[in-house]
Amino acid sequence: MALSPPRHDASELPIIALAMGDPAGISAELTARLAADDAVNRAARLVIIGDRRIFDEGARVAGVAPTLHPIDETSSLIDLESTPAFIDLAHLAPDEVDQGKATPAGGEFASANFRHALALAHGGQVDAVCFTPFNKKAMRYANPGYDDEIRFVADAIGFEGKAREFNILESVWNARVTSHIPLKDVAAALTPDSIIDELMLTHRCLQQAGHDHPRIAVAGLNPHAGDGGSFGMEEIEIIEPAIQRARELGMEVEGPFPADTVFLRAVKEGFHAVLTMYHDQGQIAMKMMGFDSGVTMLGGLPFPVCTPAHGTAYDIAGRGIADLGASRQALLLAARMASRARQQATG
Repeated sequence: MALSPPRHDASELPIIALAMGDPAGISAELTARLAADDAVNRAARLVIIGDRRIFDEGARVAGVAPTLHPIDETSSLIDLESTPAFIDLAHLAPDEVDQGKATPAGGEFASANFRHALALAHGGQVDAVCFTPFNKKAMRYANPGYDDEIRFVADAIGFEGKAREFNILESVWNARVTSHIPLKDVAAALTPDSIIDELMLTHRCLQQAGHDHPRIAVAGLNPHAGDGGSFGMEEIEIIEPAIQRARELGMEVEGPFPADTVFLRAVKEGFHAVLTMYHDQGQIAMKMMGFDSGVTMLGGLPFPVCTPAHGTAYDIAGRGIADLGASRQALLLAARMASRARQQATG
């Protein structure tokens, strides 16, 4: 299924806030490339948030010269027509950027841009939020106690519901039951209810992305999915009951499958997503299949939040060779989800 939605009149396109990420890496270059990208501009009305001086330097590095329409940060965006638009927070000069290094200034820049984008979405002025890559070390400099983007979003908009990070390739999604916890704690964190909750969230997010009848494959925890209890009982006592309950709730779910083959099965048999039990169980497979095109989506929030799955690539900053693939896919996924939400809202 192609990620690009059908072309509409400009007034029908979703409005997406694009927050510039860490200025010491490839984020400014990627932002400029996105602003100049035909596929992105056919799919959404883009509002970029950052510092125009940093953007212009990124455009110079990227070798593009997109036409931007400056707007005031207090402007109403509901009837936005001329895009890409740019909200200039004027909060970082290029000579203050220490290229290729995580710094407090870089974290503060990215944080301010992201908060502004989230405020626009929370206030109903934009339909979705995207951002070019952050650096977690820089974010922690600027935000002591920073955990991850989900926590950042929740704090910024006062969100108290359940949200989860999804890693996405065009061929398959990866969801997970546990995420940023020690591997030694994973088994104890698994319960039928926690698995069912993740299956329900995954099912809902897949539908929001246009998969009306999603199929989800579930990975086992142990080698060979426990091999009938020979290598652990979690599959029999926890995972299988959760799958059965999910089926009773009307979801098309199969497994548990051995983790070393579940992604092969998913691609060959047309599953839309794989639910894994812990972080690296899915991340390794996804990055092997498509590191340059992977997308991270924060699901369960009041609006889509998408970003490329790769990092800030400090090692190639300023060289003009950053690959746009994942950033473009992130924008197009957000546009598709936002368009679908608009259609549902208007009946």
